[in-house]
Amino acid sequence: MEQYVRQFTDFLTEWLGKTGLSESWATHFGESITLIFLILIAYIGYIAAWKLMRKLLIPLVQRSKNQFDDLLIQHRFFRKVSYLVPALILYYFIDDAILSLSIVSSFIQSALEVFFVFNIVLVLDSVLSTINDYYDRYDFAKDHPIKGLIQILKIILYIVAGMVVIGVLFDKNIGSLVVGLGTISAVIMLIFKDPILGFVGGLQLIFNKMLSIGDWITVSKYGADGTVLEINLTTVKVQNWDKTIVTVPTYSLISDSFQNWRGMEDSGGRRIKRSINIDMDSIRFCTPEMLERFSKIHVLSAYIEETEKTVNDYNTKNKVDPSVLVNGRRQTNIGVFRAYLKAYLHNRSDIHDDMTFLVRQLQPSEKGLPIQVYVFTTTIEWAKYEDIQADIFDHILAVIPQFDLKVYQFPKSGDFVRMNADN
Repeated sequence: MEQYVRQFTDFLTEWLGKTGLSESWATHFGESITLIFLILIAYIGYIAAWKLMRKLLIPLVQRSKNQFDDLLIQHRFFRKVSYLVPALILYYFIDDAILSLSIVSSFIQSALEVFFVFNIVLVLDSVLSTINDYYDRYDFAKDHPIKGLIQILKIILYIVAGMVVIGVLFDKNIGSLVVGLGTISAVIMLIFKDPILGFVGGLQLIFNKMLSIGDWITVSKYGADGTVLEINLTTVKVQNWDKTIVTVPTYSLISDSFQNWRGMEDSGGRRIKRSINIDMDSIRFCTPEMLERFSKIHVLSAYIEETEKTVNDYNTKNKVDPSVLVNGRRQTNIGVFRAYLKAYLHNRSDIHDDMTFLVRQLQPSEKGLPIQVYVFTTTIEWAKYEDIQADIFDHILAVIPQFDLKVYQFPKSGDFVRMNADN
């Protein structure tokens, strides 16, 4: 093929010489026309290669059951490969097209070599992106994402390509460039500080199973409270519940603290931890009338009967004088109320019985006696969880007066008016 290009150039040069042009001008014009034809042939080669891929190869790929080749199409792998065809045509025949202008030929070949390097990098970039997307289709990719590793490989690929281009343009040996690179390693470390720290942090997050795609995390420092979408080389992308996107530096999740709700989601239960303050002035011993009224509550009847029997047995055994209320043992309305809450929550199908289940008193304060409900719902879905929690405390607030108890509430404006009127 090279000889045909040379023969065509000689034919043009000879023909132009017969028209009266000097030998040098005839040579230059002949080689220029040959170069134009060569560029045209290279373009036709590109069109032919791309159409061949688009009409034959890509349809075959799309009909296959393998998803990997579909992702290659998505990342324009075949289009980038087709760019190599015209470059190869020009590279191999340029010397035979313009022999008299070796400087121009050398310049074009150097430019084509640079194009080769960058185009091969783009092809390999497509392959790496395809590998990442194909890997992400598997369930285990959420726990062991490789996007950070892929990004590191891309950075290395572009650095090597840059070194090759510098070697081509300045006619330097790559080995000497690598040696020179070692002398400026401190500068490189400074430039790539964030990617290096991010890569190290990402590996620690992944291999220590601290974070996975799809986890719900809270990072107060960066205003992140939502689902992890991506774990990149330098950042972790989080979609907040208000649909905003927050990027958190990967290494900060190692150097600082963050809250991962995966344990809650894996357990299948979400915690309710809320208190109601009871007015301590409303707490008292139960009278027989109160116990009779409480025993009519279905979930409390057995408890009242059993507890009252235990109390009476104790008082009889210890010869307690019942005329003094503080003597012996007696039931209180707050104790019966706690027993009611336990029975009420145990009877709800949306509360876990086999997880932590507490109805307890907290430290009394000037705001009353806190009664805390510490249980887990059987759902982790946010909206349903909030509905369950609201239903429980709606009921508790409504039922408290039935036990002759009052909820502590800071005095309202009308209370101050009444206090002033009394004075």
